[in-house]
Amino acid sequence: MRRRALALDIGSVRIGVAVSDPLGMFARGIAVLRADSDWMGELDSLIREYDPEVLLLGVPIRTGGDRGPEARRVEDLSGVLAERYPSVNVVLHDERFSTTIATRALIEGDVSRRDRKKKVDMVAAAVILQSWLDREGESRAP
Repeated sequence: MRRRALALDIGSVRIGVAVSDPLGMFARGIAVLRADSDWMGELDSLIREYDPEVLLLGVPIRTGGDRGPEARRVEDLSGVLAERYPSVNVVLHDERFSTTIATRALIEGDVSRRDRKKKVDMVAAAVILQSWLDREGESRAP
C-alpha cells in the first residue's frame, strides 16, 4: 500500500492543507494554517501524523503560463521543505483556478461568505491534491 500525499495551497495570509486517503484516491481538506505564525511547526505535526510519501505544493502559474513572484516563492520554499523533510518527496503542481473552483464549490454548497473565507484555502488544497491524484491515477492505468 502506498503512503498518503499531503498538499499545501500556500498564500501570503493562509495556507490550506489537504491529505489523501491511504489508497491515494481521494483528497480532503484538513487545516488552514496562518502564514504569519509558526506554520512550519504545525506542518511538522501534520507530517508526523499522516506520514506522507509526497508533499504537494500548488504553484500559482499565471493564466498565460508564466511564473510570477508568487510561483517563484513557492518554488524556493520547495527546496526548504525538501531539506526539512528528507524522507518526503516534494512535488510542485500547477494550481491554476484552484481557488476559483473551491470558491464556486463552497457557494454551490450554500456556505456563508464568512465561512467561505475560513475554508476556501483548505478546499483549494483539496482541489489541487485531487487534480494531482487523478493525474497520477491516469498514469498508472493500464
